[in-house]
Amino acid sequence: MNDHQRQFEALLQEHRGIVFKVASVYAHGRENRNDLAQEIAVQLWRSFASFDAARAKFSTWMYRVALNVAISHARQVARDGRLEPLDAAHLELPGDADVVQPDERLAALYTFIGRLDPLNRALILLYLEDRSHAEIAQVLGISETNVATKIGRIKHKLRGQMIAPADTARA
Repeated sequence: MNDHQRQFEALLQEHRGIVFKVASVYAHGRENRNDLAQEIAVQLWRSFASFDAARAKFSTWMYRVALNVAISHARQVARDGRLEPLDAAHLELPGDADVVQPDERLAALYTFIGRLDPLNRALILLYLEDRSHAEIAQVLGISETNVATKIGRIKHKLRGQMIAPADTARA
């Protein structure tokens, strides 16, 4: 194994959670998530020669590649008619078997995220990962202003959907 391969494997191991998070948001079922994670890892390796540490952090570059693969995957699934809404099972990561089941509000959030188009789903994933607007913009290839606008619109839409059921329950 040469130095280039060792460097890639070390970085992939250090940031492997990114691959699993992205795969969990864009693929349903353990087998599909594993397939997507493997597809992402392959594309990361193929693209590794283009990684420029002077232009971006490895994690930022990794998110960009992973999300591009995942969005392409989601589009292919939609074209094939296999699109399924995001639910709590999508976000099950390896080793999460002991985690308490999500409450109703969290389940509603997962459902909401699952209804977003692939770009907004990627945006909200990065936002929930506490990535800065600048980093989100760099990963998604959009302006920081666009990131802020899209996040504001998603939050507004989410508030409307989260408040509406509570209001109708009181009536």
